[in-house]
Amino acid sequence: MTADPRIEQAQLLYERAVFGGDSSALEPAERGLDAVEADLALTRGKVVHARFLEERAEDARELELFERAAQLYEQLGDVRGEGEALFWVGTFHQVVRDDTEAALPAFTRALDLATQADDRLTMSYALRHLGFAEHMAGRLDVARDRFEESTRLRRELGFLPGVAANLIGLAYVAAQQDRREEAAELLREAVEAAEKSGAEGVLRWVAEAREDLDLPG
Repeated sequence: MTADPRIEQAQLLYERAVFGGDSSALEPAERGLDAVEADLALTRGKVVHARFLEERAEDARELELFERAAQLYEQLGDVRGEGEALFWVGTFHQVVRDDTEAALPAFTRALDLATQADDRLTMSYALRHLGFAEHMAGRLDVARDRFEESTRLRRELGFLPGVAANLIGLAYVAAQQDRREEAAELLREAVEAAEKSGAEGVLRWVAEAREDLDLPG
């Protein structure tokens, strides 16, 4: 079994401190383990969130994991990691708790940090969820801008399932603005992107959107 190299390094630093009498080895050992803990908390939180999407039952560990990851990344000076973790804090509030007002500060800060780190994937996620917030507030033009900017980033990254998901959001906005032909075309494009990437879950979302919006297939 292969351990994370940061854990192996911490073990070596421990030995250097204990057997070599070098107490200066302890701080980098702890920082390395903090980075491992942050990555683990973030990833475990994502798994808990995926289970929520399947079962629609809140698990209090989810928020605790994302907040712990954000705290550790901040202490480490890891701007990219902190931005991603804060995005997920916002997602918990918006998606699990249905509390967009509580989510907005986390999304805004996540976008700022991701932009600083040039983390275009997290930028695309933050923009998408800020788009949802604008849509729910009835600010459709702003929502469209958010979704379009998110989609542009995802196309650059080749993230086709994410492109397809965003096109569904744009279709809802278009339909609400009485641009029904455009909405139908956006959903057809979403199907194409989802099929290319094997995103069966997104294809189900397209089918639900067509039914909700009464659009042809």
